[in-house]
Amino acid sequence: MWKGRFEKETSKLVQAYGESVSFDWRLFAQDVRGSIAHARGLERAGILTSDERAQIEKGLEEIRHEIARGDFEFKSALEDVHMNIEAELTRRIGPAGAKLHTARSRNDQVATDVRLYCRDSVDQLHVRIRDLQRALVEASERAEGAVVPGYTHLQRGQPVLFAHHLLAYVEMLDRDAARLMDARKRIDVMPLGSGALAGSTIILDREKVAADLGFSGVTQNSMDAVSDRDFVAEVLFTIALCGVHLSRLSEDVILWCSSEFGFVTLSDAHTTGSSLMPQKKNPDVAELTRGKTGRLIGNLVTLLTILKGLPMTYNRDMQEDKEPLFDSIDTLDAALEVFAEMMAGMEVRKERTAAATADPMLLATDLADYLVNHAVPFRQAHEVIGKLVAFSLSEKRGFADLTLAEYQQFSTAFESDVFDCLHVETALAARKATGAPSPKNIAAQLNRWRDELSSAKV
Repeated sequence: MWKGRFEKETSKLVQAYGESVSFDWRLFAQDVRGSIAHARGLERAGILTSDERAQIEKGLEEIRHEIARGDFEFKSALEDVHMNIEAELTRRIGPAGAKLHTARSRNDQVATDVRLYCRDSVDQLHVRIRDLQRALVEASERAEGAVVPGYTHLQRGQPVLFAHHLLAYVEMLDRDAARLMDARKRIDVMPLGSGALAGSTIILDREKVAADLGFSGVTQNSMDAVSDRDFVAEVLFTIALCGVHLSRLSEDVILWCSSEFGFVTLSDAHTTGSSLMPQKKNPDVAELTRGKTGRLIGNLVTLLTILKGLPMTYNRDMQEDKEPLFDSIDTLDAALEVFAEMMAGMEVRKERTAAATADPMLLATDLADYLVNHAVPFRQAHEVIGKLVAFSLSEKRGFADLTLAEYQQFSTAFESDVFDCLHVETALAARKATGAPSPKNIAAQLNRWRDELSSAKV
């Protein structure tokens, strides 16, 4: 492609070291779309005849179909997907193919392809997130009022509906979906027409080309357009954060499946056994997802490190943006899909959740609230209940087993109605502020999510 300037062939080692077609071939569909739109722009500018444009379009579509079928032979000597497609097109249709690269550079070409790829991928990941949200909502509905301890510091704190716990992840995923759509706005500008760094003296209607490719606008600075990978970093950050959310959900699932918790069972289809211990049923999907999150975080750091010291404009370092991008997209896509399937098969063991929430200490905060409602300042109430807890533990009797006289040893504010708040159902029903886990609130949240997710579109 640059034989006019150079007298020697590129070293075979350099060719092998610098090729990217082994991974950027995945941009083939986006490259063909971009080239067809560019060819139409060249036709409008009078550079191509309508017949030449038609030849180019037909040839590119044939090549696209061959690549999709696995029948196309990529050549590493041509470095990347762009040159492989263009060289094969020119071989097939002759001079018309050689005109296609007029008024563009590989710099703005690859920037356009990557934006198209990111936009397509963001839309697909958005669908996957919505699918997992639906699976979590359905799992919440199947829980049918199951109550579990809510934890802080992995110590039992207060009772919550199991559905409330699952819906916390629905909220997290909703922020991930919103971040994807927000990132999409910054992806959705077209750099094609920026050339290598300073545009071209051959003027194309960039806005019309952008419209042909479905972009909402065009870039406004040619130097920024070819060197910008902020949108890739933003996608990788959003993917990494979504991965962190899945990792946290994975940790909860792993704990819930353990014999020590035993709150849920996963289907045989989403667990594995041991090569030595026949009784084992391991939550490998959750463990793998927790582990793969490290890759997602690492890919983000990789890209930021590549970009941090680059001068304007395009530098070959930027070729290294694609492998972490492809890996993160593939990894999150697979994780979201398999997690949605696993959640659909997860069942709650209500006898175990009921046993865990029978712990009387879960209602200590409710006793403090009782005192507050009887005119005791909260800090004083907190101290009183702390002493009551110590007494209960020393006596090896739960709160419900203590006498009113024993309660009144710690505060004269206690009356006979104190025993009314020593029920999990009462405690949950009283938590009716917005966002709290009362059954009424959870029912409303499930209705809201069903409505939102049934109408959710990209």
